[in-house]
Amino acid sequence: MTLNFKKYLTLLATLVLTYGCGNYSFTGASIPEGTESFQVNLFENNAGNNTGSIFEPGLDRDFTISLQNILENQTNLQMVQSNGDLLYEGEIVEYRVSPMTATSDLNAAQNRLSISVNVNFQNFKKEDDNFERRFSFYFDFPAEQQLISIKSEAHEIIFERITQDIFNASLAKW
Repeated sequence: MTLNFKKYLTLLATLVLTYGCGNYSFTGASIPEGTESFQVNLFENNAGNNTGSIFEPGLDRDFTISLQNILENQTNLQMVQSNGDLLYEGEIVEYRVSPMTATSDLNAAQNRLSISVNVNFQNFKKEDDNFERRFSFYFDFPAEQQLISIKSEAHEIIFERITQDIFNASLAKW
């Protein structure tokens, strides 16, 4: 084979592979053709309206930012304030601390912080992908610790799991 033929073959193979990948990202996102932007509206904190659940100030802002960050970091889509090709909105419906295990004298040995979020996802480029679902996760901690002392770590872990689940459901189709 001649050197020019090898270069031509390499270039052709590169073009075919690049074209074949389409709108695929290495994070597993399958972004519909023509989709360029996403919008994440503030997730209103309505957790205090449910029995047994408490209101945590700032949770709405922190969760919304966490969802925006995962979408920015795992896609090449542009975040916009309005008229996004993809729209994420919803509400935080549960923020609850519950005893999980007990000691022999019936005191709590371990507590669980649970957060649940209702998500309404709209894909204006491919409406078959639209959904409304509830996503939840938890963080277990020793009962002798106060919520305030583990709150930052717990929120980070819970938000990471819930936002990844939302990403997977909306763009990775898992």
